[in-house]
This record gives sequence, C-alpha cells and structure tokens, in this order.
Amino acid sequence: MSRYAIRLMVFAVFSLLLATAPAAGPAYAGGDPPASDPPPAPKKKKGGASYLEEPAFVQGYRAAYATIYDRNDYAAAIDQLKTLGHDDNAAVSNLIGYSYRKLGNYPLAQAWYERALKADPNHVKTWQYYGLWQVEQGNREQAQYHLNRIASICGTTCEEYRSLAAALERQPGTSMVY
Repeated sequence: MSRYAIRLMVFAVFSLLLATAPAAGPAYAGGDPPASDPPPAPKKKKGGASYLEEPAFVQGYRAAYATIYDRNDYAAAIDQLKTLGHDDNAAVSNLIGYSYRKLGNYPLAQAWYERALKADPNHVKTWQYYGLWQVEQGNREQAQYHLNRIASICGTTCEEYRSLAAALERQPGTSMVY
C-alpha cells in the first residue's frame, strides 16, 4: 500500500472519529471547554511513518481525552498521556498541563504549557489554557498577551479567543467555575 493511500486512510479514520464524537457536552461556565483539537500533527519516525498511523497512539490519545473530559480523572489522564511516549507534542503536552492545572498543581501545569508552546508556538488551545492559567494566577496582563496571540492565530471569533476573553471580563478575584 502506498504512503499516500495510508495517509488517506488515516485522514478518513480521524474524520470519522471527529464526525462521530459527541457534538455538545456540558456547559463550561469557566470558559474552559474540552479541547477540540484532534490528535497532534504527525511527527515522522525512522522509515517515514507517522505515529498517527500507530493505532495504539490514536487509541491511547482518545482514551486520555475521554478520561479528562468525560470522567474528570486528571491524575489517570496524566499517566495515560505520558505512557503514549509523545509528550514532546503540543497537543499531548497541553493536555498534561491542563490536567495538572485542574489538579491545582500550577507550577507543573505551567511547565507543560511552556513545553507545548516550545513544540508548537501556534498551538491555539495551549495559548487558551495557559491564558486561563494566567487568569487564575491573577496575571491579567499576561493573560491579555495570550489573548492577543490567539487573535493573531485564529482571529477574534474562534472559541479559544471567546473563552479567554470571557474569563478576562470577569472581575479579578471572581472564582472561575468549570
């Protein structure tokens, strides 16, 4: 089977997975909706194959995603994500950071968000979640910087921008409800 055919099949599988995912979940009043990004962009292994072509990675990523957003079991999700062996990828690192933030471990959350942005400086979901981290820490100027970065990546109408903008509109000291 040609590389093109394999990639086309992988794209079709991900399209099907995204199309069959639940369209709407619970409301997140804190402006922190579930990450909608699919598994991360392909990274080449020796021999030219992408880890997106590895069924174990795809299954593990989706399982960790469900552990976070369906079961709110952040500690288990961190273990699942690290087990994937691709925590140098922005989407994976971002979800690890998000999980640490939800557990209240802000220093580790920050480290993972920065790792995600080092892997992909334009990973909009990381800018959103790290911006919400900044709001929670009282760093409103930094959160505004993150909001501006989001605007430069996807504009002011994307969900990530609207979410962080809504968090910044709240009065300082107002607790965020998730």
